[in-house]
Amino acid sequence: MSDKHRHFIIHKPWGCISQFINPAKRKKKLLGELYDFPKGTMAIGRLDVASEGLLLLTTDGKVSAKIRSNKYEKEYYVQLDGLINKEAIEKIKKGVEIGFNGKKYKTKPGRAFLIEDPKFSLRSQKIRDDRHGPTSWVSIIIREGKFRQVRKMTATVGFPTLRLIRVRIGRIELKNLNVGGVLEVDHLI
Repeated sequence: MSDKHRHFIIHKPWGCISQFINPAKRKKKLLGELYDFPKGTMAIGRLDVASEGLLLLTTDGKVSAKIRSNKYEKEYYVQLDGLINKEAIEKIKKGVEIGFNGKKYKTKPGRAFLIEDPKFSLRSQKIRDDRHGPTSWVSIIIREGKFRQVRKMTATVGFPTLRLIRVRIGRIELKNLNVGGVLEVDHLI
């Protein structure tokens, strides 16, 4: 058996749990259903069930800890309920107060800007239709990752998240990897 660590880039689909074991025993898809990962594979950070996009996996705990640190930017494309304005974007950039672990937490400054609809493929559950009003897309770039942080940030400034897709971690990009796709790579950092 090889001592060489293995690393993976995946496009986590909506509705999939970022784990290999489902402690709640809910009928949700697990990461292990996407690919035959080797024993000891772990997700580097997580995306909640309703979030999609780039997820990194590794068998190397040191690599996992390094990528989860504040050294690496995480970029999200976020579809919002309503047409976001400049004031709300500026608040997101400067940091907003959100609830975390029962306490108030001010997010670290980051970057945010309006983007065109990135035209991702439709997800398995429809978001809503145009009768419910307009939507807008933003890119949000942060170096931290508290539980549901991006969703809480957009809700705090009055524009709840409808769809959240992580597109980049550090220099690793989602690019055109198909939903549910897995790509094994030689290294992540």
